[in-house]
Amino acid sequence: MHVAPKLTEPGYRPGDREYRKLSIALFAAGLATFALLYSTQPLLPELVDAFHVSPSQSAFTVSLATLGLGIALLIAGPASEVVGRTTLMRWSVAATSGFAVLTAVAPTWHTLLALRGLQGVAMAGLPAVAMAYLREEVHSSSHARASGLYIAGTAVGGMTGRLIAGGLDDLGGWRVATAGIALVGVLCAALVWLLLPSSQNFHPSPASPRQLLQQTGRVLRDPALLALYGIAATAVGAFVAVYNGAVFRLSEAPYLLSSGAAGLVFCVYLLGSVGSATAGSLADRYGRRVVVPVGCLITLAGVAITLAAPLPLIILGLAVMTAGFFAVHGVAGGWVAVRAHAGGGGTGQAASLYLFSFYLGSSVFGGLAGTAWSSAGWSGVALEAGALFLVALVLSIVLKGVPSKVPN
Repeated sequence: MHVAPKLTEPGYRPGDREYRKLSIALFAAGLATFALLYSTQPLLPELVDAFHVSPSQSAFTVSLATLGLGIALLIAGPASEVVGRTTLMRWSVAATSGFAVLTAVAPTWHTLLALRGLQGVAMAGLPAVAMAYLREEVHSSSHARASGLYIAGTAVGGMTGRLIAGGLDDLGGWRVATAGIALVGVLCAALVWLLLPSSQNFHPSPASPRQLLQQTGRVLRDPALLALYGIAATAVGAFVAVYNGAVFRLSEAPYLLSSGAAGLVFCVYLLGSVGSATAGSLADRYGRRVVVPVGCLITLAGVAITLAAPLPLIILGLAVMTAGFFAVHGVAGGWVAVRAHAGGGGTGQAASLYLFSFYLGSSVFGGLAGTAWSSAGWSGVALEAGALFLVALVLSIVLKGVPSKVPN
């Protein structure tokens, strides 16, 4: 009797040579993107003095980059359905590094802001499609794990960028610091070009404006996706607000930390990397609907701890909040691609909308941290962050009641 061969699901698995190359390339890409995106955050007090601007104005160097990134994501996602995932990601990392080099020699404040905005636009090609690329190229049994590793790279990038920038700022000022981060970006871009495997399971789908609108409408009507977009905006807004405010808090009495010393606080980003990777594994085992609310509760606990005055407790609170945030983001980001695919397509659009919400929240709520700090000090920043994390928690609980289209 003839038995039909069993069809195997395509996709790289841990242990495959291409899976290792993919993991290294996306880890490097995430590292470069987030190192460059938030590279000016530890330099905010330095920029206040160098350009004679207010704390709120100095935060524009972060907010404009995240805003440019968020807006460009709306274009990058649909564009990837036509030009391909790998092409867009490779050029994105390369262009981002090029703008970083120019930023280091910006002659005026407004030139610096313009370059940061353009840099944010250039970054969009990577985060817009990274999760969709992983869903297409990695076997479904390892998707959450691979997504966690990519998000871990973004966590290490956020830490590396802040550490290097803070240390180099002490040695030679903000221009030397920015140039050092640009070099990191160039090296990571080279790794991405050399190692990132070309797409094997992506099929170009040039879509008419009508088709794009239909797909976008589909991912805007799904209540689960809407809740995930809301979680993205509120969670990252709170996260960036805390770190923007922490830079000013630690530079003033009674702490009086230099940029380099304050930058060491960002070593807690390592816990973000661990939190993301661990949450991915736990989501494969227990389900995304369980892991995301728990992550939100951890972030709230972290913010509460930062209200204490002793420096060790502040650092502990930042560490707890960081681990919780990356657990939430790592799982929620991968969930979007899986949910959209199960709903009938529009994966690129869903990923773009998730990240548009993510960076819009970072820009708006992160920028408000300067105002909160100026008006009410750390208690004002903590109140803003706590309220936003609480909204994310409520949305994650709402998600538990939305009918599932896929396991978890």
